[in-house]
Amino acid sequence: MFDAVSYAVIGAAIEVHTALGPGLLESLYERALVHEFGLRGIDFTRQVDMPACYKGIDLGGTYRFDLIAENPVVVEIKAVQQLLPVHRSQLLAYMRVGHYGVGLLLNFHAATMKRGIVRMVR
Repeated sequence: MFDAVSYAVIGAAIEVHTALGPGLLESLYERALVHEFGLRGIDFTRQVDMPACYKGIDLGGTYRFDLIAENPVVVEIKAVQQLLPVHRSQLLAYMRVGHYGVGLLLNFHAATMKRGIVRMVR
């Protein structure tokens, strides 16, 4: 199931990137991707808040996931010159705290979407 969802999300991201190209804000890519998900029948949740906890206590903050696609895949959207290790760490942290096995890091600033995709498995 993870592979099928990842494939569908990546296809939607490529469509958005092809239409809009690099250079826009993350929030615009997110809105376009959500629209594309709707057109393709991909179920999603947007801007998901997850409480930050440590050893059973609420730390008073939250993690905010950009998108959860079909409920097994975390999608983190970026529009940056270059993906950095901190971006991968952020996605891994989201996957860990949310108990998700697969995450996609999508950098819409890449020259081609293929170069802007990182798929991570926990």
